[in-house]
Amino acid sequence: MGIFVIASPCIDTKDTACVEACPVDCIHPRKDEPEFEKYKMLFINPDECIDCGACEPACPPQAIFREDDLPPKEEHFLKINADWYKDPDSIPDELKS
Repeated sequence: MGIFVIASPCIDTKDTACVEACPVDCIHPRKDEPEFEKYKMLFINPDECIDCGACEPACPPQAIFREDDLPPKEEHFLKINADWYKDPDSIPDELKS
């Protein structure tokens, strides 16, 4: 068990198929949220993710990984996803629009 994480393939793509696939609404920002235009990617809330895996196959750019399967160069996205839910302004500037 573990949580899922959105990594770099989502940057500048922001395909929201994963948002619709998530049964617990833990992927944000959604298209109808003002933050959608402020960030270059989507984020999974680690406190709400139930590890169901519905988002992973729904993601066209294959940007979603189980945390234990994150490639080493993508591991920092585990913290970035969590940080966005605590303080969106704390994420790296290169992920802001």
